[in-house]
Amino acid sequence: MRYLLVGLGNIGAKRQAVLGDRCIATVDPVNLAADYRRYDECDQDRYDAAILAVPNVKKVSLLKWFLQRGKSVLVEKPLILDAPTAELLRQLAERSRTIWYTSYNLRFEPHVLAIKRDLEAGTLGRIYRAHMFYGNGSAGAVKGTWRDDRYGVLADLASHLIDLAGFFFPGCFGARFRVLERHSYELSGPDHCVLAVENDASVVIECSVLSWENRWCIEVTGERGALVMNGLAKWGPSHLQLKRRQFPSGPPDSTCYSVPGVDTTWAADLQHFEDRVAKGESSFDNDVWISRTVIAAAEDREAPR
Repeated sequence: MRYLLVGLGNIGAKRQAVLGDRCIATVDPVNLAADYRRYDECDQDRYDAAILAVPNVKKVSLLKWFLQRGKSVLVEKPLILDAPTAELLRQLAERSRTIWYTSYNLRFEPHVLAIKRDLEAGTLGRIYRAHMFYGNGSAGAVKGTWRDDRYGVLADLASHLIDLAGFFFPGCFGARFRVLERHSYELSGPDHCVLAVENDASVVIECSVLSWENRWCIEVTGERGALVMNGLAKWGPSHLQLKRRQFPSGPPDSTCYSVPGVDTTWAADLQHFEDRVAKGESSFDNDVWISRTVIAAAEDREAPR
């Protein structure tokens, strides 16, 4: 497939590197290295699909434009949609026989995939609880930018973990989350949050841009042991421990796996998009669920402050 890349910032540059010569042109109104300032300046016959690496407020209008012209679209997360807009996009894609796919590339971290495989294999037996944390220290860089909006860390980081809750635990897909904590210490929007699956606090997600260092941890505990992942490959080596429970008690038999600091998620994610295009599968259901969850968490008036 041939691509038009719209948005040549940090994420756009990552996409361009993976695409190579499949990227026929780039678009950015500010970055002088881009081929075009506007997306409609490029001949539509030159590309098959578009990638949107643009600020959130621009995504829906661009999606409509490309879908109406028969181009499938990969959208960088998050894509926060109200119900009428989501339905309009679904109808546009159906009429033009296209799809859009909102990318949550962290699904393709090697150890995330390993956790998924172990859960499907029943390695831990019955699952008791899972806690996922994603944090960085970007508050100072975010303050006052387009990313400092009413959704804040909920859309930026928590959307990844909401996605993974449904990826790891199919029974969680579509579930509502309740807000345990939501704070705006330094930003206009939320900069720290803790959410739990409603009526079942066995799955808890926590996100912060006040972590002051990059931190990623997933811990899943079951009747026969635990899986603990620390770190993402984009930051350096990532580690996964499988801790097999000893009966009746005692230190677990622990095996540690490591992968080097090489980020392979972008290439895997692009292949996933192309597979979905071939099957005609959009990310409508996932986008509606994540959007509903983020919007509800941002508007929860009773959330602790």
